[in-house]
Order: sequence, then structure tokens, then C-alpha cells
Amino acid sequence: MFRNAKEEDIDQILPTLFQIFDEMELDIFKEAGNETMEQVIREGFELSNYRYGLDHILVNEKDDKVAAIVVSYPEEAEETIDDSLVKILKQHGINQSSIFTDKEAWPGEWYLDSFAVAPEFQNQGVGTETMIDFIDMLKKRGEKVLSLNVDVDNEPAKHVYDKIGFKKVGQLYIGSHLYDHMQFDLNQVPLSDNDQSSKAI
Repeated sequence: MFRNAKEEDIDQILPTLFQIFDEMELDIFKEAGNETMEQVIREGFELSNYRYGLDHILVNEKDDKVAAIVVSYPEEAEETIDDSLVKILKQHGINQSSIFTDKEAWPGEWYLDSFAVAPEFQNQGVGTETMIDFIDMLKKRGEKVLSLNVDVDNEPAKHVYDKIGFKKVGQLYIGSHLYDHMQFDLNQVPLSDNDQSSKAI
């Protein structure tokens, strides 16, 4: 079931979200430590209009478990999306205004900030299914362009995004990693989740 995240999902969302943070190798996590940053993110779930606030998170629930998470927002929200976290960072002795300092989205896009499948549900088609449900939701809302960034070295993920219909439109750095910036035209028809050729994530 694809739905909005709830407070009771937090303990399952955190480890899946941290899969992404671990891959990104962000300096703030190295300096503050994962334990402190986990507490920061946990407190941030309660904030409204914050990047990782529950109001920006969708989950795919299977067998009463959070199988996949989707974090997204419109590009125009990016400039202020982390402002509410500053107080929490300072309370934990972290003198930064944001976890992220790089521009990630382009004007006019609905940006897929974070997308991950829980380990026990990987390689079962859950990721593709979740992405298709997400695309359908955005289409119904009238959004025009969905974008995401994928590490240039992450060939399996790029292959799946290609199959779904994302197109590489540029590159950018987030932290020390180079990413392909990809867009999906929401006016096109995505692959059916019954298409077995797309069952990769």
C-alpha cells in the first residue's frame, strides 16, 4: 500500500533512509557521528516543511512493514526546506545551517530527494512498483516534470530509471560525489508494474 508516512513508521524509515546517507559519505555525518545524526533526523521528522518531515515522506507498506520510502518536494521549496532544522542542529552542537549545501533540483521540477528500498524487500520489484505508484500520483496532481539525482557509479539504479523512462539531462555534485541529473516527463506513460523486464529494484 502506497501511503503517507506516519509517526509509527519512524523506526522503520530511519535505517532505510540511512542507506542513502551512508552512500553519500557526507562530511556532517563523519564529523557528528551517525548516532547523533540519527537523533537529529528523528527530531526532524516532527517538523513541518522540513526536507525529512513526515509530511514530505511516502511509504510503500507490505506485510505491515515499510518496504520503500519516497521523499520529495517542489524545487521552489528547496531554498528553505532545511531552515527549520537549524535549531535542532545547534542543540546537538552542530554549527551548520543544513545537512546539504548543494543545489539539487532545477526550476520547474518536482524533485525526488530520496528513494530507497528496505534491505529485505530489495530485488523483488518493490522499487519499480513504488516508483510507478509515485509517478501516477504526481500525474494525477498535474505535476509536469519529476527529477532525481543518481550517483554516476550506480549503474543498477541508472538502468532501472532508464527503463522506467527517466532521461539524463545533466550532472552535478552533491558533496564529493558526482551525480547524473535525470528527468521524467509526467505527460508520458510509465511502464506497467506488470512489466517483468523492469523488475530490478
